[in-house]
Amino acid sequence: MLEFRNVTFQYDEDEIPMMTDLSFTVNDGEFVSVIGASGCGKSTLFRLINGLEKPQSGEIDVNGISIEKQKNYSSFMPQKDLLLPWRTIEKNVCLPMEIMKVPKDKQKEKCKEVLKQVGLLDYMNKYPKDLSGGMKQRVAFARTLMVGADMLMLDEPFSALDYLTRVDMQEWLLSQWQDSGKTIIFITHDVEEAVFLSKRIFVIQDRPFSSMESVEVPMDYPRKREDLKRPEVADLKEQLISKLRKKVEE
Repeated sequence: MLEFRNVTFQYDEDEIPMMTDLSFTVNDGEFVSVIGASGCGKSTLFRLINGLEKPQSGEIDVNGISIEKQKNYSSFMPQKDLLLPWRTIEKNVCLPMEIMKVPKDKQKEKCKEVLKQVGLLDYMNKYPKDLSGGMKQRVAFARTLMVGADMLMLDEPFSALDYLTRVDMQEWLLSQWQDSGKTIIFITHDVEEAVFLSKRIFVIQDRPFSSMESVEVPMDYPRKREDLKRPEVADLKEQLISKLRKKVEE
């Protein structure tokens, strides 16, 4: 699905590159998380994939085709829901389709489908102020799906939620992913969240970084919270925390 080949990138204001000759792949339908210390380059990866930044060298392909030759190949969900308060839930979800000039009758049809999928069909005529934090994130996810891309990039979408809501949203997201078959790349600072959700976890430990350690999570899907207590899973969690703590101490 996604391939980085020898990608080097540096911001103009920085003295050293963010990454040098970085190569990695993400498979079709995979759920992958990226973890690392603050400022290590996690969000920069998303900006490069989205085409918001251009590498100094190297290639980024989606489905074997350069992203420079494609549109709507990925969709992005940031930390904040960014719902427009003056628009109904229906109109918020339809925004990507408006931009793509989808006919209004088709917009309404697709909106109903996706709101039913995320369990919020009864709220389509409500406004963001009428929804809880978790419900707003589900609306933001529904809007992300409306781009129609097979690759979703989620940048710490649950970080602002309270613990119990975050746990509920993690379980909800896994069910959505398993039903949709889409490829998800997920940025998080929460190691337990990464372990619970992901098939693989990329760990960024250096800057500049020329590689990311790829760690397989020893759990099958579907998953339960109790799986996190399995010895091999608990050991993996501690190993990942140790890697991040070592980087912060350096």
